[in-house]
Amino acid sequence: MKKEKQLSQSILRKRLRKFKSIKRGYYSLWIIVILYILAELTPILITNKPLLVRYNEEFYFPLAKAYSASTFGVESHGEPNYRELDKIFAEQDGNWAIMPLYPYHPNESLLSELSPNVPPTAPTFQHLFGTDNRGRDVFARLVYGFKYSIRFAIIVTTISYILGIIVGATLGFFGKKIDILGQRIIEIFSSIPFLFMIIIIRESLKEPPGFLGLAFILSAFGWMGMTYYIRGEFYREKAKDYVSAAVSMGASNRQVMFKHILPNALTPVITFAPFAIVGAIFSLVSLDFLGFGLVPPTPSWGEIANQGISEFRYWLIGAPMLATFTTLLLITFIGEAIREAFDPKVYSRLR
Repeated sequence: MKKEKQLSQSILRKRLRKFKSIKRGYYSLWIIVILYILAELTPILITNKPLLVRYNEEFYFPLAKAYSASTFGVESHGEPNYRELDKIFAEQDGNWAIMPLYPYHPNESLLSELSPNVPPTAPTFQHLFGTDNRGRDVFARLVYGFKYSIRFAIIVTTISYILGIIVGATLGFFGKKIDILGQRIIEIFSSIPFLFMIIIIRESLKEPPGFLGLAFILSAFGWMGMTYYIRGEFYREKAKDYVSAAVSMGASNRQVMFKHILPNALTPVITFAPFAIVGAIFSLVSLDFLGFGLVPPTPSWGEIANQGISEFRYWLIGAPMLATFTTLLLITFIGEAIREAFDPKVYSRLR
């Protein structure tokens, strides 16, 4: 029998294969990706406007354009209540509306529809997680809150890691006085209470920062942890032969740092990224809970939990806490799988 040729695989392929073999992390990644894609489709799946309306043999697209109630023969000011309009069309021939999967908007007040019940109202088949104290659907706010939390965490992690990589690479590559001075500055920043500084900065501004503004503020305090890892990697890598070869061939410092050393120093970046995302989500939920997070009426898990404690309603406490716990658990599973897959001991000759 002829021996089959065994093709050598790169370390990256081995790591990806190892990651796929860790089912808990691999399936968690797919769940998070699918949930995030569905969350990005919320303007179509979860909204109070229909996808398409046919009225008097004409077609209308309420998601793209606002129509007055009189357009559909309803005597009312502003846009019509499309849920009520759909019920009216159901009794007519030729007129119909394609409603979204969950026909409620996260910022829509349902006080008129909840009467005589006083919000917050308990979960029902119509409102899966009930309504909050302003009559808004909690399930819709949870889904939108998931979208904003993931977006926020990705932005904060990306900015923090870019700053951390640049600063850590500079300190580790040049060393000496630059490293000593940089370390002292980082130590000063690290000693500042993170949460108190966020609250002070937010309160000192004339207007509360928006989504991106809050992300930039958190990024300004989130880059220091990665700096230490990148600095250590650059100290180790810059002493190797391939760096000396690149310098002898005339490569500039920038080329040596980011073209030669950085690709070999990305293991801690990839390994700790999921845990940084967990920290960013938890920070956002905490700030929203304390009232220093996203500007109302932006849907957020922390704001819903704060309502639940103040109103003492189990669905307002349990729903956001369950969403936060599940999301952080899935991302933690992903982080553990990545850390195990990128463990250098697995591929070491000395193992």
